[in-house]
Amino acid sequence: MTRAALLCPGRGSYTERQLRSLPADHAWVRRADELRAEYGLPALTELDTAERFSAALHLRPANVSLSIWLISMLDSASAFEQHDVVCVAGNSMGWYTALAVAGALSFDDGFRLVQEMSLLQEQHAGGGQVIYPLIDDQWRRDGALLDAVSAALASSDGQAFRSIDLGGYAVLAGSEAGIAHLLKHLPQVKLGANSYPFRLIQHGAYHTPLVQPVATAAREELARLVFREPTTTLIDGRGVRFTPWATDVAQLVDYTLGLQVVEPYDFTLSVRVALREQAPDHLVLPGPGNTLGGVCGQILIAEGWRGLRNKADFERAQASERPCVISMRR
Repeated sequence: MTRAALLCPGRGSYTERQLRSLPADHAWVRRADELRAEYGLPALTELDTAERFSAALHLRPANVSLSIWLISMLDSASAFEQHDVVCVAGNSMGWYTALAVAGALSFDDGFRLVQEMSLLQEQHAGGGQVIYPLIDDQWRRDGALLDAVSAALASSDGQAFRSIDLGGYAVLAGSEAGIAHLLKHLPQVKLGANSYPFRLIQHGAYHTPLVQPVATAAREELARLVFREPTTTLIDGRGVRFTPWATDVAQLVDYTLGLQVVEPYDFTLSVRVALREQAPDHLVLPGPGNTLGGVCGQILIAEGWRGLRNKADFERAQASERPCVISMRR
């Protein structure tokens, strides 16, 4: 079996193409619907089988987070059967998924963590996130774009922050005033078919001090969750590893319900640590969409992994018999 690093997606991965993804007769799907009923929320199977996609309904944080989590859990179980999974990491909300995938939380407690954090984020909603590229069309770092981000943040009067380091992109967050400042002061850039900067739909000011109320409430409301040592190595958004043989569970809890909520999430660093310390043959992407495929390619290029130097190199590698990144679904 090939060695794999499993990388769980964040909230931005769900689209209308993911409808009808859930096997309604699977025990995990049935249990997830039972847990949703406890919260008085629509069943995930009901959302999954809707006649048409509704952004207001399907992308509501309390709904989309759980749909992504459950699809990712199902895919991850298959990945463990197909590969020797040497570590698990995730992007932003994907950290919560990684905890359950790696065995640090039970299925039920993993569900409750994602459900209650999404509800808390709705209750304390405010601000938002903006995404902006840091690379050229060959996925190499562009110093002028890096400088533009630094300048926009420095001139925001403390209203905008770094939120996620996402391969060739910066996810920035802030108050409404901070978001308006970023959209005004970041230079317009076109990369591929997309123009930047743009605001992410229904995203709050995650991974910044502005969501401290969420962290405070999570400490109280999620104290009953039972965290434990993972059965597979976990890598968090600081690049810190929690291994089956060396994990301080209290530190894992502190990070998940504290620092992870209010400090920047460095997905790039977590992947870099996975590559350097766990030596996977592939990066395997469970869950809906393929939003992390290009991001992982950009990280591999920055690392010079297997001699990759640009987007063309990565695309050639992906077309070979030994792809660098394996997406479990589109």
